[in-house]
Amino acid sequence: MIDASAALIVADLQYSFMPGGSLGVPGGDQVVPIVNALARCFANVVLTQDWHPRGHESFASSHPGSRPFDTVTLAYGEQILWPDHCVQGSEGASLHRDLDIPHAQLVLRKGYHKGVDSYSAFIEADGSTRTGLASYLRERGIGSVYVCGLATDFCVAWTALDARKLGFAATVIEDACRAIDTHGSLASAWERMASAGVGRVRSSALR
Repeated sequence: MIDASAALIVADLQYSFMPGGSLGVPGGDQVVPIVNALARCFANVVLTQDWHPRGHESFASSHPGSRPFDTVTLAYGEQILWPDHCVQGSEGASLHRDLDIPHAQLVLRKGYHKGVDSYSAFIEADGSTRTGLASYLRERGIGSVYVCGLATDFCVAWTALDARKLGFAATVIEDACRAIDTHGSLASAWERMASAGVGRVRSSALR
């Protein structure tokens, strides 16, 4: 068991990100049993859930003439446009039915502000809007986080990078993640995480 000063953050194991979903991540369903086994090693577990309103600004469908994976400039900077995904209350927004972590204490919903995307569990894509997770963890005496889930190069990486910015130790469990990898995003994410001092480990080292 990892000690009580650590938390496992499980990013976005939702049907929109599973193979066949509107923004399916290759092999995304393969991490569910790995995450279930990992979670038994942690007393503290946080699940995140993408939770977009219809017509979210990050959706390509909100920008006539644009296609998924195009980029546009929004008020806070460059934004990749996505297929509609994880729409509030939809099946795509639901957590995978085989996710079995009954002792998870918090399900944190993100991306519900219509004009701002939100990859990180800590800070939205504008770089300033906080989710409250950092305060929640600190109040509970948690100083380190282990991050897994979907996708390595977006929600996992941004969560780990923001954890470091906010003073937490952060480690990504690489075999408990899968990537979208658009325009070299996976290699770039690993480089940025390494530069920020994010650790990298396989689940077998924690069990």
